[in-house]
Amino acid sequence: MVRANEPTGETVSDTAPSPGVRLIEIPQTLSVRQLAELLLVSAIAIIKQLMRNGIMANINQVIDYEKAAVVAAAFGYEARLKPRKLASGGIGRRQQLQDEELGGLQPRPPVVTIMGHVNHGKTRLLDAIRQTNVMATEAGGITQHIGAYQVEVDGQKVTFLDTPGHEAFTAMRARGAQVTDTTVLVVAADDGVMPQTLEAIDHARAAGVPIVVAINKIDKSNANPELVKQQLADAGLLIEEWGGDVVCVLISAKEKEGISELLENILLVAEMENLRANPSQPAAGVVIEAALNKTKGPLATVLVQTGTLRLSDTVVIGTTWGRIKAMFNDMGKRVRKAEPATPVQILGLDSVPQVGDMLAAVAGEHQTRALIQKRQSEIQTESSLVPKPVSLSNLFDQIAAGRVKELNVILKVDVQGSIDPIRSSLQQLGTEEVRVRAIHSGTGNITESDVMLAIASKGLIIGFNTGSEPGARRLADVEGISIRHYDVIYNLVDDVGKAVKGMLEPSYVEIVDGQAEVRAIFTSGKREKIAGVYVSKGKVSLGVTARVWRGEQVVRESVVSSLKRFKDDIKEVASGYECGVGIKDFGDFEVGDILEFFRREKR
Repeated sequence: MVRANEPTGETVSDTAPSPGVRLIEIPQTLSVRQLAELLLVSAIAIIKQLMRNGIMANINQVIDYEKAAVVAAAFGYEARLKPRKLASGGIGRRQQLQDEELGGLQPRPPVVTIMGHVNHGKTRLLDAIRQTNVMATEAGGITQHIGAYQVEVDGQKVTFLDTPGHEAFTAMRARGAQVTDTTVLVVAADDGVMPQTLEAIDHARAAGVPIVVAINKIDKSNANPELVKQQLADAGLLIEEWGGDVVCVLISAKEKEGISELLENILLVAEMENLRANPSQPAAGVVIEAALNKTKGPLATVLVQTGTLRLSDTVVIGTTWGRIKAMFNDMGKRVRKAEPATPVQILGLDSVPQVGDMLAAVAGEHQTRALIQKRQSEIQTESSLVPKPVSLSNLFDQIAAGRVKELNVILKVDVQGSIDPIRSSLQQLGTEEVRVRAIHSGTGNITESDVMLAIASKGLIIGFNTGSEPGARRLADVEGISIRHYDVIYNLVDDVGKAVKGMLEPSYVEIVDGQAEVRAIFTSGKREKIAGVYVSKGKVSLGVTARVWRGEQVVRESVVSSLKRFKDDIKEVASGYECGVGIKDFGDFEVGDILEFFRREKR
């Protein structure tokens, strides 16, 4: 997150601080931007230092403690692992030290996302929590939905993000916005662990977020909580009473049983995380919803992560800005300020920001322009330095360059029985340079959710005897995510093994250049038949490959051996013209045949 208003008066630089080792605490994971703020250097300087160590990273990319420690050492710092995690968004190191000395850091509410399989009771649980809170405070109805809300438990607040599910959760994470502190996994006691339950577990694990399990519908006669606990254990989620570290609460959202206990356990997990922020700083946060209202103009729901957002503050969000004219809380009431971990809807922006954009309160117009220019420059730099997404074709090059230490695979298959043998085979392909890890596996077609997880985890997708949904293919094309389909396990494992070892043969993609319809047939010489065609699309060129279609069937595929207009030999004919086409070793044309001209490019 870009810090817009540094109270210390410090400015970032592109050079290392003066000699002399200083101690710094770094969390287990953080983004390049957050590391730059901790070290008080520019993000460009961090990216350059990572490149010197063979790591290509963009400004929002998350790196682990080991990589961050190496970079910190280059700038004269001695790194130590931070025992607790910082509030999302990061705080500059000097500001953080000042806060701790002055007691500026204060406990903040946890931010919670509820996930689970469809029809397992996520919405009803959200409603039960919301209604309990309303009855305990205002005894009225919620008049406005802003995608997030707060409840109060024994004087302590909890913020819930009302997202559609793990897709939205991962979509924000894919853009570098890690806003959730805890995930509540809802599992129906009468239905057990289902495919979307496993997806939610994998998405939460990939984000490194603590999980609290809520076994719902315990009021049903066929409820079997013990079976659910066993299924969770089989999925690698071991609850506390079984010797694990995952909190599990039995609830009935319908009967409103166990809701208070669930909220208390969420607060307990938050206490262990030691979530803190400084409310006296200029506000910084993230957009969780945004829309254009016909009467009010651009509206954005933001989650304040540190500092306090106030009415009339000037804010920069992504590359847009505005002066806050009005703020509304989750009850639809106007408020004058929002403290850390508080969601509010704001009015007064110049344009609609994107979900996941970072908010920063700034001092005035000059600083606004400077910050927007800086962010635009960062976007340009990010686009030029960002490494290509991992694919089997470029995997070996990225391993050799030190950019890939772990190959994350999303595996989708036709039947459950195929998952374990494929996953086991992939894990055995790991080498000293790279480890192969199936971070998510499931049955059915490849979905947009799978692509979002691949974006967030810098992974690739493998389908075995299964297809891809159209939306997933479009998103994968836009984001450059590699999707591979196989119908033989040996070929799948062999390709990944070759990619890891750098022996994968290049793949070829077919590019259609043009199309023509046969309208007449002529004889040339003793045997050769020439098709008189009308070029309806694109172009036809001498030497390209042609496919002869007769109805739905391909009757021949060969090379264009001759191309004529009238009696002249030519090399190319564009659409809208007639010409004579000869196909090598083929003369059995019929009027109405369609000729498709294409070429194959190596990738």
